[in-house]
Amino acid sequence: MLGEILIGGMASLLICVFIGPRFIEYLRLKEFGQHIREEGPAGHAGKAGTPTMGGLAVLVSVLVPFLILSEYRAQSVAVLGTTLAMAALGFADDWIKLRKRRSLGVSGRTKLVIQALTAIALWLAVSEYVGVEDTLRLRVVDASIDLGIAYPVLIFLVLAGATNGVNLTDGLDGLAAGCAAIVFLAFTAMTFITAGQQDLALLSACLVGACVGFLWFNSFPASVFMGDTGSLGLGGAIAGLAVLTKSEILLILIGGIFVIEALSVAIQVFAFQRFRKRVFLMAPIHHHFELLGWSETKIILRFWIVAAICAAIGFTLYQQSVTP
Repeated sequence: MLGEILIGGMASLLICVFIGPRFIEYLRLKEFGQHIREEGPAGHAGKAGTPTMGGLAVLVSVLVPFLILSEYRAQSVAVLGTTLAMAALGFADDWIKLRKRRSLGVSGRTKLVIQALTAIALWLAVSEYVGVEDTLRLRVVDASIDLGIAYPVLIFLVLAGATNGVNLTDGLDGLAAGCAAIVFLAFTAMTFITAGQQDLALLSACLVGACVGFLWFNSFPASVFMGDTGSLGLGGAIAGLAVLTKSEILLILIGGIFVIEALSVAIQVFAFQRFRKRVFLMAPIHHHFELLGWSETKIILRFWIVAAICAAIGFTLYQQSVTP
């Protein structure tokens, strides 16, 4: 099974690198270019018009090797379904932005409703076909909390948090894709060492390979952006993996960089609404460092390092909790 996992990851990477140039050219011909928010950093104006919806290439790169090599276990199918549902939401968001030529797509309320429905569907799938208990494993200590009918609420919070976290992080070239690859690498290791989750390890490896392959074109200066199609899809995959591995709490550490980005926005909004003051020069926090004068590549590399440290700590805690 290890060989298939490695083959799946490498195949996803190569497929993404192979189809990337043709896909980017197609996006250019269709004039599917990114619209930049006017309130964003001034240096980002030059990114306007860069092809977006590159997340479609990531999804294709994941699907092809996974569908060939997978055993179609209920666990991996549930995660894949969550990924595709969130990617479809992101695609609709990107499509509206492109058609109406603006930086706003699907309304926030509509997104929350779709995420809630997806969370319920994931809960039903894992309860009926996987047999996942409605409990919250603390992992850090040997204890669990029986949530009962409140468990779907937890899944919704994890799903909404992960998708929004990745989406907020997707503001610099290669930042979200690189951080996501690190998180999926941690999940690959976590699912590989756990009996009965080898198919999840294959899916995680395919996601790692696709993200790394996408970085070939998304690294600074980016030739293509993943768009909400990619960021919401990857966030959905992260949430699904957290639920299936019972690591919802550990996701705060494993996906630490996404948590930091989301918290920076929450803190900024709260501080401005409550005290009419800003904690950061601009949120999400990667824009704060831009305005401090850090180069884009320095921010990206340092955030990748932080993401790797967080993922390593999360993986270590998970391994200790499953090792007899």
